[in-house]
Amino acid sequence: MIKPSPRMRIRLLPTLAFAACLSMPGFVQAQTTTPVAPTTLPAVSAPATSTPTAPAIAAPAAALTLPRDLSPWGMFVAADIVVKAVMLGLAFASVLSWTIWFAKALELMAARRKLRRAIDELARARNWDEAAEAMAPQDGSAAVMVQATDAELRLSADAMLPEGVKERIASRLERAEAAAGRAMIRGTGILATIGATAPFVGLFGTVWGIMNSFIGISKSHTTNLAVVAPGIAEALLATALGLVAAIPAVVMYNFFSRWIAGYRALHADASAEILRIVSRDLDRGAFDRRWAERRRAIAAE
Repeated sequence: MIKPSPRMRIRLLPTLAFAACLSMPGFVQAQTTTPVAPTTLPAVSAPATSTPTAPAIAAPAAALTLPRDLSPWGMFVAADIVVKAVMLGLAFASVLSWTIWFAKALELMAARRKLRRAIDELARARNWDEAAEAMAPQDGSAAVMVQATDAELRLSADAMLPEGVKERIASRLERAEAAAGRAMIRGTGILATIGATAPFVGLFGTVWGIMNSFIGISKSHTTNLAVVAPGIAEALLATALGLVAAIPAVVMYNFFSRWIAGYRALHADASAEILRIVSRDLDRGAFDRRWAERRRAIAAE
């Protein structure tokens, strides 16, 4: 039998060690069994005070919600009594402005139409009798001017000389024109007043509402939006109503000022037509017979 040399023994050592491991039954069982799943440690519950619970988180969100209805009607209902009075006053002023607008617009349009028609009739008249007959069935300021002129002609029938008749007629026509202008401008001063004062009335309601908001902050000791927002919204609503009442009133007043200026110009045209007719008849001597009859009637009395 051949004995292995020491060098061969060193080379065979790893082979023999591997063969010995295979011969061990525990090693084979470890290679064939399925691996065991790692075990998990039980969850450690945190203290109740370390993480906020769901109700604790929802509480601030619920506190930030606005408790009031911020629609215009809701803000009016929840407003202070002073702010309510300001809003009602501004709403009434706005309704009054639009009422004056419709009433005066219809009145002005009808008066201008009648005055233009009367000017056309006066321009076609060849003498005073025709002018008086044309204006007799009509109404309006032109008919009033013709009646005033005819009254002055009757009153001047006993005058010795007719030179001053035109001056007296011109004075009557001027007064009739001024009276018609005053009648037409009546009511427009309310528009000027509303346009000038409504923004300041709304500003007063704004100041009052903001003051109430700051008082609410002081009482509740918080600057939460739910405390501040309703009062400020009510205050701004008062300002908005002031502008809604003021802006249309100013526009309407300017519009009526231009229309009334045109109406007065038409009155001046009618006065000029009447004076021309009277002057034409005076130069013709058309009133001499009438004045002679008037003088005889006065003498007979």
